[in-house]
Amino acid sequence: MAYEMKDQMRKGDSLTVITKDPVYHFVPSNPWVAVKWRTRESVEVDLAPVFARRGIEFRPVPASRVHPDDNRVELADGSSVSYDFLVIATGPELAFDEIDGLGPDGYTTSICHVDHATDAAAKFEEFCKSPGPIITGAVQGASCFGPAYEFTFILDTELRRRRIRDKVPMTFVTAEPYIGHLGLDGVGDTKGLLEGEMRQHHIKFVTNSRVKKVEPGKMTIEEIADDGSVKRETELPFAFSMMLPSFRGISALRGLDGLVNPRGFVLIDEHQRNPKYPNVFAVGVCVAIPPVGQTPVPCGIPKTGFMIESMVSATACNIGQILRGEQPTHQGTWNAVCLADFGDSGVAFVAQPQIPPRNVNWSSSGAWVHNAKIAFEKYFIRKMRRGESEPFYEKAMLDILGIGKLKRAASE
Repeated sequence: MAYEMKDQMRKGDSLTVITKDPVYHFVPSNPWVAVKWRTRESVEVDLAPVFARRGIEFRPVPASRVHPDDNRVELADGSSVSYDFLVIATGPELAFDEIDGLGPDGYTTSICHVDHATDAAAKFEEFCKSPGPIITGAVQGASCFGPAYEFTFILDTELRRRRIRDKVPMTFVTAEPYIGHLGLDGVGDTKGLLEGEMRQHHIKFVTNSRVKKVEPGKMTIEEIADDGSVKRETELPFAFSMMLPSFRGISALRGLDGLVNPRGFVLIDEHQRNPKYPNVFAVGVCVAIPPVGQTPVPCGIPKTGFMIESMVSATACNIGQILRGEQPTHQGTWNAVCLADFGDSGVAFVAQPQIPPRNVNWSSSGAWVHNAKIAFEKYFIRKMRRGESEPFYEKAMLDILGIGKLKRAASE
């Protein structure tokens, strides 16, 4: 967001980035970090020197509260930053506390942050010395299902490489109504593809599940019927577990009437702009998007990488227009282009737009997906280190493929 906004600014405009973490890490690599296929250093970028080269002011101090009526962000060190325009790109707060025993401070691991993935890697090494059952998946209210599938199959691959897969029963527990739902009611044949992969790799799965509590070596789940009633309560044993939590907006935003919904996610219009505070924009996981349809167990909608990049491009262009006295006209396509790595193969899907009904609805699988994700990781981290967002050749290639980030005007 900072890189694209910098390209849209006028001479004399200033840009400040506020963040609690001075080091960026490439989140899609976290499943690899958790099995030591990557070191954290290999997927991190020190932001200060990059921002300095781009002329972007950097405040690596957490935001404690946003004051939209005063056009001000209060920081944890007691200082404040005033703004003419605010772009909220915080990502989510991880709601581990909503389920007893869930998360790195409880009895399951996480791959949501590189710190969590590093901790998971250490626990996985200990597990491999005395292997037992594994539970992976995503709890009720989760909105990011892809990484749960990725990590499940990456674990399967690593266990086979270590020749201990035969000692590890694996179970995938998910709030989704069916395997491959992904919070999107499926994309192409993700149901058939992912169910087939589960069976081929001898991974049991439980859908429509609600995690009741987690205790040492034991997870209690409720299987929910279509009418919302509890069909059965089951205790599943585990020696290692990774469960994705539900998300909520960060505490600096929660409770701000008109800015966020009750869960703390930022309300926006078609131009990524908040209806009550028109100088506030939002991109990414912090954006409020209603779920796709009704499911017996709550499932949020994912905000995938390419979809977020389209939000970023629209926001930067719209603020650029406002700075020049124009009305904002740009809308992100919210297209999804996803590569889910399975260690030695993977599943890819394209959804245009991500939220149905769609113009394009395609999925495929194969070893090529694994190699494509490695290439994308290296390319994206290189862009971040260079201070670039979308080089001209990337935009040209995407335009040729018909996978644009901005919607075309009706007259085009």
